Amino acid sequence: MLPYNLEKIISRIGEIESRFSQRVSSSEERTMRGDDKYATSPDTFDDLIKEYAQKYQLDYRLAKRVVEVESNFNPNAVSPRGAMGLMQLMPQTCRDLGVQDPFNERENLEGGMRYLRDLLNQFGSLPLALAAYNAGPSRVNEYGGIPPFPETQDFVKKVIGERK
Repeated sequence: MLPYNLEKIISRIGEIESRFSQRVSSSEERTMRGDDKYATSPDTFDDLIKEYAQKYQLDYRLAKRVVEVESNFNPNAVSPRGAMGLMQLMPQTCRDLGVQDPFNERENLEGGMRYLRDLLNQFGSLPLALAAYNAGPSRVNEYGGIPPFPETQDFVKKVIGERK
């Protein structure tokens, strides 16, 4: 017999896995039919991005760029590491932020922008906040700056506009 909290966690994981598999299959079906509107329309979420950027005092262009780099505006995106939705929130980050459904555009954008604002407040630097968004705050603290991971370094450069 498992402790109650562990049963609750396992149950929640099952719910998320079920939602994920439903979202992935419906996304794959739309893509195969050629009607996945999110794959081609970066303006689809402009109003929501503006709303939450304003709420969390973020520059709209920065917020939109993070969404673009993270998911290319696909609310059904899932990374190989398990990051989900428009702003590619990890399961633990979702729990920390109270995001119930990371594939819900509103919840994901609000959670992701609140998280980005928290990181900007914590690190006081856009490059460090972006590095923490990508690799995690503990990695930025561990390395005393942007971690030496190519993915994180590329992410920071893409978002702030320094392209190779």
